[in-house]
Amino acid sequence: TFSEGLKKLPDTAKVLERAGVRRVSTWVLSFSDDLTYLQNFRQHAYRLRACAQVLQDHGQRLGLEYVGPKTSWVSAKNPFIHTLSETKELLVAIGTDKLGVQLDSYHWYNAGESQEDLLTLRNQDVATVDINDAPAGVPRDKLVDLSRELPAATGVIPIKEFLDSLVGIGYDGPIQAEPFNAALRAMPMDQACAATAAAINKAFGIAGIV
Repeated sequence: TFSEGLKKLPDTAKVLERAGVRRVSTWVLSFSDDLTYLQNFRQHAYRLRACAQVLQDHGQRLGLEYVGPKTSWVSAKNPFIHTLSETKELLVAIGTDKLGVQLDSYHWYNAGESQEDLLTLRNQDVATVDINDAPAGVPRDKLVDLSRELPAATGVIPIKEFLDSLVGIGYDGPIQAEPFNAALRAMPMDQACAATAAAINKAFGIAGIV
């Protein structure tokens, strides 16, 4: 299945190139019922290397997102990558250019990471960035991946620390909201877009980003 899909990737990458797309991203599933950690690591390194090389040929940088919630990585027999440091190890193993991290404030928070972790990165190490907030009143080890709030909605995630770190490393790429939020989905499209834009601007204001 992977080999058949890989054959189609060059044509997709050509379309992205014509559209001016320079950054793409995907997530890394944080568990497996079938593969041990090492088996899974080797498979990811092999397959993602092949994908990254195709994308690189068309001027695209591939970002890899780790999934931080404990409720995800304990849900199967074998936990897999769910922290920034593990993701960096995978990037080294893949070993191609135009490769980086897809950072997400929700996963950063769930992984129990700090500004110091983010400051180990360079601008070129970060492909894209998502910002969100976590539901209030839920212990960190009980948070789930697909239930989030708009950026700076609850104050659970220290968004100023997160964004300050990006400023500190000179990050110059896109930042977007990624709330998996039932109330937002129920809104008319224009209203949801306005609420999301307001939340992003609020987060930027807290961090002093103009």
